[in-house]
Amino acid sequence: QVQLVESGGGLVQAGGSLRLSCAASGGTLSSYVVGWFRQAPGKERELVAHISRGGSAPNYVDSVKGRFTISRDNAKNTVYLQMNSLKPEDTAVYYCAARLVFEVDFDSWGQGTQVTVSS
Repeated sequence: QVQLVESGGGLVQAGGSLRLSCAASGGTLSSYVVGWFRQAPGKERELVAHISRGGSAPNYVDSVKGRFTISRDNAKNTVYLQMNSLKPEDTAVYYCAARLVFEVDFDSWGQGTQVTVSS
């Protein structure tokens, strides 16, 4: 399994932006589908966005469409989540996760990074 480390979280005012990074080691991230998940207190974890191995056809949950952009730089073994027009309801711990194409479940997870959006 590839090891993942997230960074870039923090405290931002509503309407602001953050860029999260997910750096991989112990494997080639280009072999994996990568997703960004988030979990707010008292809520279930949700898949926010995911991206294919080549970076085409990213997918987003409806609540972030038009505000968040997932991208990847396979040369740097890193996946990003650019978050614009942040809202207080985006406050959560954000996790990146990876799975091989033929797998159903994401089985490599990072430790998470806190994103807090103040109103």
